[in-house]
Amino acid sequence: MSEWVLPEINLDMCDRCGACVEQCPAGAVEMGPEGPFIARPEDCTYCAQCDAICPRGAITVTYEIIWGT
Repeated sequence: MSEWVLPEINLDMCDRCGACVEQCPAGAVEMGPEGPFIARPEDCTYCAQCDAICPRGAITVTYEIIWGT
């Protein structure tokens, strides 16, 4: 199984509003008993929509810039 680069969800900051679940274009985020989580990592396109719409700033999409040769 491949390792997936996924958005990080800080459940301590999350208020469980569900915006990330409702607005994920890939349908990769679900709400569980503890809060939102990436249920289908293979569907996550790392588009950063969840990071942009989270009202509490609980989701972080970190980008690594790699210079080509």
